[in-house]
Amino acid sequence: MQETTPAPVTFTKDVAPILQARCQVCHRPDTFAPMSLLTYEEARPWAKSIKQKVVAREMPPWYIDKHVGVHNFKNDVSLTDQEIATLVKWADSGAPKGNPADMPAPRKFDDSDQWHVRPDLVVQLPKDIVVPAQAADRWIDVVADTGLTEDRYIKGVEIKPIKGFRAVHHASTSMKNDDDADDAGDGTDVQGKFLNEYALGKNADVFPDGAGRLIKAGTKINFNLHLHPIGQETPINVALALELYPKGYTPKYAETTEKVGDPKDLDIPPNADNVRFDGYNTLTKPARMLSFQPHLHNRGKASCMEAIYPGGHKVETLSCVSKYQFAWHLVYLYAEDDQPLLPAGTILHLISWYDNSPGNKFNPDPDNLITYGQRTIDEMGGAWVSYYYLTDEEYKQQVEARKTKQQIAKKTD
Repeated sequence: MQETTPAPVTFTKDVAPILQARCQVCHRPDTFAPMSLLTYEEARPWAKSIKQKVVAREMPPWYIDKHVGVHNFKNDVSLTDQEIATLVKWADSGAPKGNPADMPAPRKFDDSDQWHVRPDLVVQLPKDIVVPAQAADRWIDVVADTGLTEDRYIKGVEIKPIKGFRAVHHASTSMKNDDDADDAGDGTDVQGKFLNEYALGKNADVFPDGAGRLIKAGTKINFNLHLHPIGQETPINVALALELYPKGYTPKYAETTEKVGDPKDLDIPPNADNVRFDGYNTLTKPARMLSFQPHLHNRGKASCMEAIYPGGHKVETLSCVSKYQFAWHLVYLYAEDDQPLLPAGTILHLISWYDNSPGNKFNPDPDNLITYGQRTIDEMGGAWVSYYYLTDEEYKQQVEARKTKQQIAKKTD
């Protein structure tokens, strides 16, 4: 029997479709990515680097550990094993171009491709803010009007710098409304009701159908900004994108986003690795978890969240980012059938690990004792999570429905 020669892997036939689907939304002109990968001529010089990054699973950015906890996510942008093998084979075979006739039509981008949501409303700072080349970090509040004339419900939210992103350490947004009292005791303060937070590389927080947050008519958005000088004078601006439910629609569940397990007593010795800190939050009602997003700084190494069930007789790992990257504060949206269902009294246990040794290439000064703080050179140890509360009856019903669905799936395997 005559052996057939495997078809060569080429850019036009095999690589371009992967880059279009997974990479080009960032790797194109006028984005923050360091190079464009729209054409063969642009991609060819980076063939070895592409191989290195995809084999290490550093690109596309997706750092959740798929071997523990929840495995399935709505917004998983990671490459499949087959896609990685294709890119590796292309690089190893000299990165051939292939037949131009095999090249797919260029991917078309529009304004919506700038976001991970489909924005119905975009609110930005009224004017640019200039960050000087050299100065201390600044924390400021800027208020912007939404222009909303009627109450609406939010389905998805995303914040990002639209100018000078390197000088924006973080930005958090809150909703300010004249009907809200500063001392309401429900999360309202001088900045308003917390809405969402941006840190470097963050994507969007998108809620499942039937869950949302109310934004009232006349609401203003308070942008709380942490600005960091980068050695050159930099104008910055930040925008908030909201995907809204249709007018008149009221979702069944009220979504909550909060930071869990954020220990303020961090004490990371100089030149130390694998330093661990733990934080705890208790769910007062049954809850359905929607997303997980760890937030650490440059010494951050790993972040895991587990559920300690009432009575402490059962502990379940929910999610773990085992190779934390400060450049990518990603929101991991649990797939609907995998969203953890947790009873009242469950303790969310957040475990953070740090590397303050010289072996951490992102460590600016391993000889320093590191404590909790807002600056990049300080550290944090929490995670932003989104969830909604259930009644006791809803919790029982959803647990039983999931068991039934899992039993049916096993029978059909």
